[in-house]
Amino acid sequence: MKNFFNSNKLKASNLIQPIFIEEGLKSKKVIKGLGVNYSHTIQSAKKTISSDIKKGVKNFIFFIVPKTKQKKPEDFNFHYQSLSQIKKTFGKRIVMIVDTCLCSVTTDGHCGITHKNKINLKETHKSLGIAADTFIQAGADIIAPSDMMKGTTRYLRSLFKKKKFKTPIMSYSSKFFSSFYGPFRNAAKSSPKKFDRSSYQLPVHDRKKAIQSSLMNAKQGASFLMVKPGITSIDLIREIKNKTKLPTGAYQVSGEYASLQYLAKNKLGDFSKLYKESLLAIHRAGADFIITYGARDIAKDL
Repeated sequence: MKNFFNSNKLKASNLIQPIFIEEGLKSKKVIKGLGVNYSHTIQSAKKTISSDIKKGVKNFIFFIVPKTKQKKPEDFNFHYQSLSQIKKTFGKRIVMIVDTCLCSVTTDGHCGITHKNKINLKETHKSLGIAADTFIQAGADIIAPSDMMKGTTRYLRSLFKKKKFKTPIMSYSSKFFSSFYGPFRNAAKSSPKKFDRSSYQLPVHDRKKAIQSSLMNAKQGASFLMVKPGITSIDLIREIKNKTKLPTGAYQVSGEYASLQYLAKNKLGDFSKLYKESLLAIHRAGADFIITYGARDIAKDL
């Protein structure tokens, strides 16, 4: 299993490349603002991953977007089809990390099951458990819950114990209520309706609460911890690592990456230099791994 750690020099092994697979597409589709990232068919995803491997990328995080939305998600068949085919094709040549959330599946785009503009935690955990079970059966190497609900890591760890799964959990343990998620939400079709996510994502100003969130996830059985967004959470990484002794990474989110693309497109900076500097800063802050949309662009240069 992948052992992420922060070496003196940023390496390709520290980077994780996102892959989007969307049901119903006939060919890959551009994701506005994210350069050469696309919403893929299963077949186009395979071609992209094959190319990425040749460029030195081994770690991938998958976001699966089904066509049919569900009020209480229980059917993750398209997820299973996508992940199992990818794993069958590439096997141990890749580390398959699977984002585990309900926002791309629910009818209202929320990360949990809602009732009267509130989260039904019990039903949410149940659906997340079904999802995680399905992903592991499909070949997931790491489950990455990004829902930010209370007790999700504990719930999943308990479920894994009952089923005798030894799958690591990469928790989105300090995830903020941020304005930097726009391009991702377009790709994942996950913009929330009726109310926002401030009731379960972290307030940007509250450093203490953000640290506590990661400490709590560590106690509940997380194998890896994560801050999100990357640059705006950069001050948290080393303290979380020191207090938990767990590998801790950052997600350089879609809005951050799109900002660099915008600067380059408008001739306000050189993309390669801007991008490398942003990753080096996150790595310097102590990140053991970085989820980033341009892993494929820089892997060979590291």
